Amino acid sequence: MVATPASLEAPTLHLDLPDPEQDDLSTLEFHARLEQAWELCDRFDLQTEIWRGRILAAVRDREKRGGEGRGAGFLQWLREREISKTRAYSLIQLAESANSLVGDGLLEETSVNNFSKRAFVETAQADPEVQQMISEAANEGQQITRKQVRRLTDEFTAATSPLLPDEIRERTQQNLLPPKAVAPLVRELARLPEPQQEDLRRVLKEEPELDRIKDVTATARWLSKAAEAGMAVRALQHESIDLEKAMQEATRLDMLGLVADVVGQAQQLEQAVLKLHTSWRRLGGLHERLWLESGSSTPYLRSLLQGLETLSGSNLRVSLGELAGGKRLRLQLVEEGADQLEAPPLQQAA
Repeated sequence: MVATPASLEAPTLHLDLPDPEQDDLSTLEFHARLEQAWELCDRFDLQTEIWRGRILAAVRDREKRGGEGRGAGFLQWLREREISKTRAYSLIQLAESANSLVGDGLLEETSVNNFSKRAFVETAQADPEVQQMISEAANEGQQITRKQVRRLTDEFTAATSPLLPDEIRERTQQNLLPPKAVAPLVRELARLPEPQQEDLRRVLKEEPELDRIKDVTATARWLSKAAEAGMAVRALQHESIDLEKAMQEATRLDMLGLVADVVGQAQQLEQAVLKLHTSWRRLGGLHERLWLESGSSTPYLRSLLQGLETLSGSNLRVSLGELAGGKRLRLQLVEEGADQLEAPPLQQAA
């Protein structure tokens, strides 16, 4: 059906907002009414986003069927409406999630109005069992918030995850352990290799208590953080360095958090040096170009360039400011070829 101008008229969204100048209105009631209005906007926005996703999907699919230039028409359509490709595909994913929940019979079409936008997105990303529970509640007319979705997700994860020892799952199902403490443990364990998971599960099996769960969660977080940063630090990509055994030693000495901080700081330093090198090379090139293209008739411009020589040359001098007592930092940048360095071999992925 071709839309007529009359059918394109959108319904007006009208909200009765509380008067900020109304003295006889309590602060509690004032914020409660604003929260209610905000949730209405959130649900209205959800419907809009779903339909925009369906529109974008229709444009994309049409291009796939008969368009030219392998989707160039779709990208042109996005450019004309100033929509990024990332934004477009996130809307399409939202629409596909809505179609899946409604199309599979879990959720009634009108029940979508019972979700806030963030709650709906998280429901679409949840496990099928969680989707089933949330959809049933929405179909019964309950308003679904992001907090509810997260609570149900945590409860399901803590009670069913195979990453946990049986003792933890059973105590969670018996309400002896809070799901909000167990669910983060599952997320951190999932980021570790199987041997480290097994070591931590052994600890949990021996002592399935809340304090131990918190300790193991922190340990798992430090392990994954150190491993991720260590793989990114080029100074550690050497055959003589065994990062996994180093972390085992740090764990034995209860210094894993410190090691993770050291490796993370090393990663930041390497990234900063790479950015510094790029900026230094660019400044040097621009400085040389401006010096060559300007003449002796521009004394002030030449004075500016001379002032920048402390940054564009191989020796950099940077003031640390008054808080550092006026001290200056001097760095020397020397580019060396690969044959002048003993380059460490890159670690191969297992």
